Order: sequence, then structure tokens, then C-alpha cells
Amino acid sequence: MDEKKKIILDLKIAELQFRLAVAVRLATTRERQPLDVPTKWSHGKHFVTYEEIALRKDQAEIAAQYLEQTSTYLMSLAIKETLKKTYKDPKNHTDNNVVAAYQIARLIRNAFAHSPIRPVWSINPDCRDQVFVISDIISLNTAALDGKPFDWRHYGGLLALFRLSKYVRIDLLGDMDTGKNRSIPKPKREIIKQGDLILEQIDKIPDDAVRVDPAKFTEETGIKIVFGSDENQ
Repeated sequence: MDEKKKIILDLKIAELQFRLAVAVRLATTRERQPLDVPTKWSHGKHFVTYEEIALRKDQAEIAAQYLEQTSTYLMSLAIKETLKKTYKDPKNHTDNNVVAAYQIARLIRNAFAHSPIRPVWSINPDCRDQVFVISDIISLNTAALDGKPFDWRHYGGLLALFRLSKYVRIDLLGDMDTGKNRSIPKPKREIIKQGDLILEQIDKIPDDAVRVDPAKFTEETGIKIVFGSDENQ
């Protein structure tokens, strides 16, 4: 395998972990965690029991949240290393998109490097008070960020980094796998996420469901509830 194929594979592996983390997070939030752990497990000279490593539902949801968060760290690290291997000096490249991709990935990586559970922005002096942008994909304004707690809103969210990884892999490296024609099983349930809000299609209203006033919900969340065409309302 040549070097280009290796670094493309590295990006794909990082994207795979993110995709798995998203699936695990959704499963734990919906209390449908399908994963289990061994009842007994030995590895090398160590041995653990089920009670030591099994997770309660509340623990699984917390762990899944941080798994999703740290998977973005792996993507940022993979993007950074990919660009270093592909371009001699990505920080000073003539293509502003290459510079933006490298600096954003590097700064996110730096934020996680010393505190992966509670990351903090560590903005290099030469990157302060700058805006790094790749149109329609990701944007990071570094003004006043140095030393502040890391927040995905600063660069547009979890999916922004996923899109950045795909942009580097497909648009910059020329990988043909866009992910749009994969042969994958159909989902068992129709689920839509808007931020952390989960919308799921169901066959009937649960007995313990609480009626929501659409106008009040829209006022409090900024999200408009649409029930379909007028004739189906």
C-alpha cells in the first residue's frame, strides 16, 4: 500500500470511529444499548469480572457522550497528520483551504491534547484573532478563544469536523469513496436528529406521552413543529 492510500485509510478509520460513536450515543440515549461486555475476561496477566466493567444505563449514556466527543479528537489528529504528510508546509500553503483545514485541525487537536475529557483552547500567538474558513464546511474564529473551555459551537459542531475530514480525503486527496452509494442495511427505525433533539417515527402514541403545545415548544426552542400537509393535520 502506497503512502497516499495509507493516509486516506487513516482518515477513513477516524471517520469510522466517529460513525460508531454516533450510533452508540443514539442507542444509549434511547435506552436501546445493544452492546454488552464479557461476563469474565482475561487478557495477559489480568482478569476482570462483569461487575467491574458492565455499565448502568446512566453510565453508558455519559460514556457514549464522551466517546462521541473524543472521536472528534481522533479525526482532528488524523486530518492534521494527513495534511502534514501531503503538503510540505500546510501552514503557509498557497491554497487558503489547505491552510484553514490544517490550522483548524491542529487547534482542535491542541485543545484535546492536555485535557481530553475537559479540553481547553490553546491558540498559538500566530493564530490568534484570525478566522479560518472553508466555505460551507467549517469556520473557526480564534478571537478571545485562548484559554477558554472548548465548545463545538466555536467551529460549527460535530458534523463540521466530520465534513472537514471528508473534504480533506475526497476534495484534497482525491478519494472516490463519498459514502453516498454504500451498500448498507436499511434502518430499523426512522430517526432524525436536530442538534441533540431526537425525532423518531412511531406506530402509535405511547400511553405515558405528554402532550406538547407546538406554539410554546417553538417559542422555547426555536424549532417549528410541522405535521405535514393541511389535509393531514
